[in-house]
Amino acid sequence: MTDTPKSTGERHIDHIMAQLQPGSDRYDVLDKAKRFKSSWVELGEKLLEVSAGGRFREWGYSSFEEYCVQEIRIKRGTAEKLTMAYRFMEKEEPHALRTEQPLKPLPDYRSVDLLRQAKEEKGFSDEEYGELRKSVLEEERSHPTVLKKFKEVSALRDEPDPRAPVKAGLSAAKRLEAALRALPAAPAGFLDQLGELIGTLEDELEALQQEGEAGTVREI
Repeated sequence: MTDTPKSTGERHIDHIMAQLQPGSDRYDVLDKAKRFKSSWVELGEKLLEVSAGGRFREWGYSSFEEYCVQEIRIKRGTAEKLTMAYRFMEKEEPHALRTEQPLKPLPDYRSVDLLRQAKEEKGFSDEEYGELRKSVLEEERSHPTVLKKFKEVSALRDEPDPRAPVKAGLSAAKRLEAALRALPAAPAGFLDQLGELIGTLEDELEALQQEGEAGTVREI
């Protein structure tokens, strides 16, 4: 039975490893990159060390991105997700990283990064985050399934605020009023009209605020 042919990336990594001392830091990162699919946690940890310590410069690369693309053969976006996913796991799920067989099978690093986004960027509620965490770490759902759930909740979070255009208009009107009043001879009639507009916008904003609070009460 023949072995599965190696990809161009794997052959490239093998070529560099053949020129390095086994056990060296650079060799170790490349070794983990070869086993990327099954050991992204280890690779994420190593890439974090390489980036933070600037080791890539010692190895002849001008930037971390150049090192990842040319030597490890992964894109910058992938490297960022790997390192951020590892940092997130280290902070939020350290017990999983301390076990002899952490999270077997390992969740997709992309799913872990979505979990990080839900926690740190998207403002998921505790309940929403808990459901997503369960899908990623306990139920071992596939990445497409996790992504679908993430997008559904994010879409609700990203709904446009109906107050936004009113707030913007009110802010612009107030700035204009302040600028006009600073003039030596501000047109009084225009200032009166502007004052009426500001009052109307403030009333509309208050009404929208009350409507939003009423909707929240109904949901509860």
